[in-house]
Amino acid sequence: MWWENEFVTARKRRLYLGGRSAEEIAGRHGTPLLVYGRRQILANYETLVRTFSKTSRLPLRVCYAMKANPHREILRLLRRQGAWIDAVSPREVEEALRAGFSARRILFTGTSLGHADLRRAFRVDGLTVNIDALEQLELMQELKKKEFREKTIRVSVRWNPGIGRGFNPRAITAGARSTDGTPIKFGVEKSKVLAAFEKASSSGFLPVGLHQHLGSGWVDEDYEVVSTAVDRMIAMASRAEKEGFRLEFLDFGGGFGPRYEERQRVFPLRRYAAHITRRIAEAGLRVEAIAVEPGKYLVADAGVLLLGVQYLKESYGQLFACVNSGTYNSLPRPAIYPQARHHIVHCGRVYDGKMRPVTVAGNLCETGDVFGKEIPMPVPQSGDILAVLGAGAYGRSMASNFNLRDIPEEVFI
Repeated sequence: MWWENEFVTARKRRLYLGGRSAEEIAGRHGTPLLVYGRRQILANYETLVRTFSKTSRLPLRVCYAMKANPHREILRLLRRQGAWIDAVSPREVEEALRAGFSARRILFTGTSLGHADLRRAFRVDGLTVNIDALEQLELMQELKKKEFREKTIRVSVRWNPGIGRGFNPRAITAGARSTDGTPIKFGVEKSKVLAAFEKASSSGFLPVGLHQHLGSGWVDEDYEVVSTAVDRMIAMASRAEKEGFRLEFLDFGGGFGPRYEERQRVFPLRRYAAHITRRIAEAGLRVEAIAVEPGKYLVADAGVLLLGVQYLKESYGQLFACVNSGTYNSLPRPAIYPQARHHIVHCGRVYDGKMRPVTVAGNLCETGDVFGKEIPMPVPQSGDILAVLGAGAYGRSMASNFNLRDIPEEVFI
């Protein structure tokens, strides 16, 4: 099966997670249930590090985008492998610290920050704070002058290179507007980047890096845009160095995603790593490290959502498997993003000769509460267990109690 990996496998037509029967796991813990596998997370991490190490002598900072899944066992596992953290709120910073990360290995990239958020960040010794706007920097100046005058605070500048890329308009984080016309709120525009460095330095902050983030869910056809953004990043870093700013790291953000569909052509990570390395060398930059911010790439295919079938429904020629959880309560992506796809399998009969298109419908009062539309599978019955694959990212972290439904428990194996 195209979706099998270190965590999810099929044996004798049954689904296994980490070598254990998915049905037995569901029987023991109940459903709905989110199950995560450590071996697949480790495999993804090692693949990423190995890919960059083949092209670059510069250290790679794998800054895990913990918004994808902040489960503490995942954080601890990645910390032991040498990962860093991309945090987007003060609470994420604090949770990373509780998981054992040192503040020096955390990059705090917030947006629409006020004094309360900034105060919590400034109190963390060694933390690097990403500047998202010149206007944000003004608030940072005020707070530093008033309460942190003598403290050295590390900062980097998140710039907007003018182009972005993502699997959905809402997941594009750079450029002037998204593909649906929404103005992009993130980052410092090109004409203001050097001013941000100068203003930060003159205010007593210590500039150490340059950062960009284009969007989420890149696939193979996104490479040309992404590589152009790399070129723009190198050019901006060169300008900053010429102005006397010594950059410790260049952070190219996240975006490269896992394989959610059989037909999907994954992003060419090796080519991307080689391009970054070559362009840094050609520009003669003195940076000490390269950083990337994977989220889904590390954890999506290491997670499965197990659902119990309540009953089968036929309506206007369509077959529905009605299950015991809703998208918004367990895995909101299919309801939020029309382009989001999650393969769904029958845990007791992964395949057989009698496959029918089945729509897996949740238990919420919302038409969009559908985990998957017309998924080919053996027809399930009441009491059967279905597995939604690729559920390790943006499931529990985005889940809500919409309709006052419960959020699933999580198991880490």
